[in-house]
Amino acid sequence: MTSPPVTIYSLTTCGWSRKAKAYFKERGVDFYAIEYDMAGPDLQQKISAEMREAGADGFPFVKIGGHIVKGYDPARYEQLLKPSGPIRNGGPR
Repeated sequence: MTSPPVTIYSLTTCGWSRKAKAYFKERGVDFYAIEYDMAGPDLQQKISAEMREAGADGFPFVKIGGHIVKGYDPARYEQLLKPSGPIRNGGPR
């Protein structure tokens, strides 16, 4: 089973951002990282607006599937990466 898509907004100078990227890399989870401090002004503005809307004020800002994780939170990452239980046809009998 494949993992949900993972996007990380990070800073090149942030230790917590490095830890978040290492977490996914060590588990073989593909992710897309955008280094905020290396992005152009238009992309920075877009990222800032998205983070503000989510109530985040720091990095890393991690999106796993449709969920947002503010900061380095490996327990939450693990929870969101786990596949949900089996889908049953017709429910209980």
